[in-house]
Amino acid sequence: MQRFGVGKGARNSGTAEGGSANEGGFDVSQEFDRRSFLARSAVTASGIAMAGGAAELLGADIAGATIDNGKGLNGISSAKPKRGGKLTIGLQAEEQGFNPTTGRFDYSGFMYARTVFDPLMVATASGAVVPYLAESFTHNSDYTVWTITLRPNLKFHDGTPCDGAALFQNVDAQYKSPLLSIALKPFVASYKQSGPLSLELTLSHPVVTFPYALSETQVCFLAAPSMLNAPNGGTNNPVGTGPFVFKEWIPNDHFTATANPHYWRPGLPYLSQVTFKPIPDEQARAQALQSGTIDIMHTTDPSNLKSFYKNKSYAYVSNAGKMVGAPNVNCQMLNTAAAPFNDIEARKIVAMGTSAAAYAKIMDQGVNAPVDGIYLPGSPYYSKTPYPKYNQAAAKKAASAYAKKHGKPLSFTLNVVAAPQNIRQGEYAQQVMKNIGVNVTIKEMQQNELINNALFGSYQSTAWSQFGGLSPDLNYVWFSTTTAHATGISINMARNMDPQVESALIAGEGATNSKARVAAFRKLNERLGADIPYIWLDRTTWGLVSKTKVQNWNNPTTPDGKKALGQNQGVWWLTQAWV
Repeated sequence: MQRFGVGKGARNSGTAEGGSANEGGFDVSQEFDRRSFLARSAVTASGIAMAGGAAELLGADIAGATIDNGKGLNGISSAKPKRGGKLTIGLQAEEQGFNPTTGRFDYSGFMYARTVFDPLMVATASGAVVPYLAESFTHNSDYTVWTITLRPNLKFHDGTPCDGAALFQNVDAQYKSPLLSIALKPFVASYKQSGPLSLELTLSHPVVTFPYALSETQVCFLAAPSMLNAPNGGTNNPVGTGPFVFKEWIPNDHFTATANPHYWRPGLPYLSQVTFKPIPDEQARAQALQSGTIDIMHTTDPSNLKSFYKNKSYAYVSNAGKMVGAPNVNCQMLNTAAAPFNDIEARKIVAMGTSAAAYAKIMDQGVNAPVDGIYLPGSPYYSKTPYPKYNQAAAKKAASAYAKKHGKPLSFTLNVVAAPQNIRQGEYAQQVMKNIGVNVTIKEMQQNELINNALFGSYQSTAWSQFGGLSPDLNYVWFSTTTAHATGISINMARNMDPQVESALIAGEGATNSKARVAAFRKLNERLGADIPYIWLDRTTWGLVSKTKVQNWNNPTTPDGKKALGQNQGVWWLTQAWV
């Protein structure tokens, strides 16, 4: 048995079982990624702390590469912490609820979750994954059986024990969730409580980097049994083990939590209260920071990123640095199970008519690098793919041929979030397609509706951002044929059914050497380039900006005192921050 983490984990037997004008581009109005349901966004890091030399699987590189406003204005402080004080945070979206077994957490959802709940594992600044709420995470020789053992004497906010039984109830709820089960069942074969503080999971196939799912995913959070047993799963009244205790939630206005006086990490948190305010419009959020309505915010807006960078009136950090693995990428996601994009010729036309370089320059002001797949040049997984190169003349000719064949021009509806910037991006996409003879209708909606439409296949095309991750296999549920369904909920929301994609994912997940792993995930990217379920645009750059009075928000630590990963695709920690 290889040990992953700290301390000794019990392995007792148990009984509970469960089963652009002339050039192209589409924007991503919806920042939604693998954190939701099973996996979360990219950590700008590499390496993995696992016995057996698995670190080389991800490549030796820098971690958490960031661009900031310099010492004292980078969210890191060596001053003596101040206890007390209230902090107001501006987020890009509101959530539908806070039950980690049923919710649809996006970036904002992860911020709420890290406030009230704790993750089982956590990524360090060097790119390793180490225990957080867990004491250890162990595996058998072929990486198919994993055992989670919790730290002793943990308590939920309601005073009940956070133990093996609670851990089992959470995993059981995830496995039986109408939504999460679609993501979990393809690779979790069974699970059982194996000791007073432990749970054993048996996987259907080897997953060498499985620990990342318990640090960078929605399933990493544990809710109190009293919450899970409450009507509607207690989704409006979250109860966890986290540094702050839920106080109130007024949807679309604010969410407030107060310091947990019995937090298991001694001396933390420093803040007495945190309040989140959802402000979807990027410019309105920036204005709220400038006016003092909020104290800190995240943003992906190029104008905001340019405005606050090198502005010494604010602390600023962005993740524009080098990264290994997959970045979050902006794209247009196509529903390959429905007309017109069940026809690959239609997908090729849109791809050929879309210039990622022009999109990055015109819509994102050159802040974000254009992409042609899920990896950036410089990643060990990056290689040339069959994805169509931008060629407006060829796209126009192909669109004309399509119209003659079908008796009408290629036409489709593009879903975007109903916010000014997103609408402008949709209008830009509309013009780009018009220039090659393709008709686009823009459909505006709220973010939650956009997500639901993607899940249920009620769309033709949708603005999207996803696929960032330190470990590329965390994309399994988004690309797997086992999670694609022509009707009903589909976690593979593009509904791309390519068996070569599936085989590449399985090979990459189980690879125990870097050569095999790189080959598998290059193959994955190549098949996505051939299938064209996504129209690639550019990478997402996230910035965090705060008033100078807000200290140490980018300097988290693990329970054992190691430096944890701070800014991580627009998500950060409040546990160690103060004002």
